[in-house]
Amino acid sequence: MGAEVITVSTDTQFVHLAWQNSEKELRDVKYPMGADPTGKLSRQFGVYDENTGLALRGTFIISPDGTLFNSEVNFYNLGRNIDELMRKFKANMYLARKATEACPSKWKDEGDKTLEPTAKMVGKVWEALNE
Repeated sequence: MGAEVITVSTDTQFVHLAWQNSEKELRDVKYPMGADPTGKLSRQFGVYDENTGLALRGTFIISPDGTLFNSEVNFYNLGRNIDELMRKFKANMYLARKATEACPSKWKDEGDKTLEPTAKMVGKVWEALNE
């Protein structure tokens, strides 16, 4: 879909390599796994926990021009849902072309119903989606 995927953690590159070599969930990973052992990047994104020296699980969708489209931060023990991440990614791509529309929470793909935010829409989202 044209995205560049990069993962970063406070682990070293050697820990990433060990995970990729032993964890079957990661065996087909082809994107770069960046190491941030000093926490510099994690601090820039606001996910660094000074008390533990670890980064929370942050997910960020950033446009090619550097605009932050989406951010989500989970605690250490909560995994991320790739289906929801892809939904948000597709929605942001769609909205970059259709800036006057809004993708509701159940929007999944182009062709699904969108909304046009107006003052009349306040308190009437359900009605707009179900008419």
